[in-house]
Amino acid sequence: MRPLYVLFLSLTLLPFSFPWRSSLEEELASKLYKRRASPEMQETATSQLLQRLLPSHASSFQFQIDSSKGICGKSICFYISNIYNSKRGQPEILIQGTTGVELSSGLHWYLKYWCVAHISWNKTGGVQLGSVPPPGSLPRVDKKGVKIVRPVPWSYYQNVVTSSYSFVWWDWERWEREIDWMALQGINLPLAFNGQEYLWQKVFMDFNVSREDLNDFFGGPAFLAWARMGNLHGWGGPLSENWLDQQSILQKLIVTRMMEFGMIPVLPSFSGNVPAALKKLYPSAKITRLGDWNTVDGDTRWCCTYLLDPSDPLFVEIGKAFINYQIQEYGDVTDIYNCDTFNENTPPTNEPSYISSLGAAIYKAMSQGNKDAIWLMQGWLFYSDASFWKPPQMKALLHSVPIGKMIVLDLFADVKPIWKQSSQFYGVPYVWCMLHNFGGNIEMYGILDAISSGPIDARTSSNSTMVGVGMCMEGIEHNPVVYELMSEMAFRNVKIQVKEWLKSYSNRRYGRTIAEVDEAWQILYHTVYNCTDGIADHNNDYIVEFPDISPPTKQSHLSIRRDLSYVNHRFSLREVASQLPQPHMWYSQKEVVNALKLFLDAGSSMSGSLTFRYDVVDLTRQALSKLANQVYLDALTAYGANNLNTLTLHSQKFLGIIKDLDTLLASDDNFLLGTWLEDAKSLAMTSSERKQYEWNARTQVTMWYDNTKINQSILHDYANKYWSGLLKDYYLPRASTYFNLLSQSLKENKSFKIEEWRATWISYSNTWQSSTNNYSVKAIGDAFAISKSLFRKYFS
Repeated sequence: MRPLYVLFLSLTLLPFSFPWRSSLEEELASKLYKRRASPEMQETATSQLLQRLLPSHASSFQFQIDSSKGICGKSICFYISNIYNSKRGQPEILIQGTTGVELSSGLHWYLKYWCVAHISWNKTGGVQLGSVPPPGSLPRVDKKGVKIVRPVPWSYYQNVVTSSYSFVWWDWERWEREIDWMALQGINLPLAFNGQEYLWQKVFMDFNVSREDLNDFFGGPAFLAWARMGNLHGWGGPLSENWLDQQSILQKLIVTRMMEFGMIPVLPSFSGNVPAALKKLYPSAKITRLGDWNTVDGDTRWCCTYLLDPSDPLFVEIGKAFINYQIQEYGDVTDIYNCDTFNENTPPTNEPSYISSLGAAIYKAMSQGNKDAIWLMQGWLFYSDASFWKPPQMKALLHSVPIGKMIVLDLFADVKPIWKQSSQFYGVPYVWCMLHNFGGNIEMYGILDAISSGPIDARTSSNSTMVGVGMCMEGIEHNPVVYELMSEMAFRNVKIQVKEWLKSYSNRRYGRTIAEVDEAWQILYHTVYNCTDGIADHNNDYIVEFPDISPPTKQSHLSIRRDLSYVNHRFSLREVASQLPQPHMWYSQKEVVNALKLFLDAGSSMSGSLTFRYDVVDLTRQALSKLANQVYLDALTAYGANNLNTLTLHSQKFLGIIKDLDTLLASDDNFLLGTWLEDAKSLAMTSSERKQYEWNARTQVTMWYDNTKINQSILHDYANKYWSGLLKDYYLPRASTYFNLLSQSLKENKSFKIEEWRATWISYSNTWQSSTNNYSVKAIGDAFAISKSLFRKYFS
């Protein structure tokens, strides 16, 4: 077999004509060397990763840190070469590199492009390593070896809310797999946010805040991200000492392993969010109560947190104390700290001098704890609050610290790049990031062309200050094609030809070339993975985010379009009733159904492949969920026409799709509610913790945070999931109740009882959240056969 890398060499790999050389980039890159583990430890970390990943080949590779910089020079690179005359059981391939991350990335690159292997998250199909030849028969690389140089030093990973949407219930075994995945993908700058409440308790108790006061300050386990950002307090809590100790131990394991690979962990810092008690303890301090964040009626039990002004001397004292505690706890492991004081929190004035003083104070708190501190800031505010952050305000904040002491994450660059409209962040280093996912939703979505070209355009533009690429999704474990392509951009120096890359991806993911599947991927490339409408995608399909509306009536002169109409080069659900939310639809459903048919036509011979099965189930789910949107509109149209029979027909079809989806998703281990709930309960050490953690888990994915009897939470369904169990026991009863009331309304010739509907499903939701019934953690049924059956039922 001809090694796959040959197909790409001339297009994308060598030579690198734009190696980074600026003094700023070299200074930032030097952080990789400052505190890294010994070469022997990094080599051992990579060898142990190989043992976990591919134990049969544990002796087939030799790893070597380029300590003398004879291979990489001032660059960050890996180098793959052959070991000749090796005897049976001895290494065949030598991988050298700057750090353990580079060694791991080199291993991954070799497995991908010489052994046709594939590695993704377990919940997206896992690994395909069946194509790796046996020890003693590994493919040779070019005699001169293969050298891959990073065009920019950093590969960043995580969003500040990923810790809640995806990581919250992880134990060390799961974290170990994730850090392995990070190393293989080339990530060298990850957030490390676990366990910080353990240290915050120490800090605030030093300032005389009681443990009881902190019970009202910390959120519950599934809501810590928003408590940390000052959006809410107390919701889902309190945190037990068991939780605090458990997460502290976990964080030490995480940081240690990151360091062993040569990663630089990004630790949290003080953003000004303080317990309410601090205002009483320090009455002269500049502490402001913030406004409501998404409660139904401004309930101060959960909302309206307190912010300590960065200009107050107490700010620096607390910020310094927190960093000192981190150094005591983890060692002197990093200079890079995250702080997002202004994220969804607008300063009281737009006066540039004031904004500059606030930024300087925030950095002072960091640098008092670590004189070499670098402030890493999410740039989301420049998009989400663009009306406030005009050029003078942006410059004031970005230039409030010395150039080189701040790195900005261009968080949403895959859709709304800020670097283009800010003169490259006015000279401040930034990381080109893909946000991609909101709420940890499950939906096939992406912009492959933007990923393959955006970082290149940014880096090669005039006066570029780009120093890295990043993945900043809110939730992980979905759309593996998007994340594989994005992670490769850490090593790509020119734009990827996506059409050819997808052929290679399909070959690797399934272990062989399948003509029908290759054709299907080209369709998916131009449809679900070609969202160019500029809309921030968040899944609000009618099944998982059911509209809370009074339906249109004949008398109201509202009509609902029942088809998918092509508008402005995109597909969108269109209707006249402005109150009806519109699920995001940017592609031709017909084309995607054709892609599904091609997958199914590939034959049951592939159904044993976990990667193939995952993709078939996910694509079937995608097609059915979009079909359900149209069926829902058909039902409302029938209601508006006073046609009970047609209403019944379409409502029963909608409910039938939910039932069939639940059956489909139950056939794959990766789409089960039970896994999420059991992971939550497994961390509990007492019965009360078990109950609390399960409530946190159920509430986050359904309706949080507060509600009244007839007013549902503003955040209901934000973290919606297409999971078996959740469909059958939560989404189905909700939709059924709604349609029953619609039918009753027509039968009695009375107005729809909107408040009765709300009261019923809100009560049901609250009851379900507090329930403790078990859900399966094992797949049931033949996924491929079920997908084929559903295709015949709905699309033939």
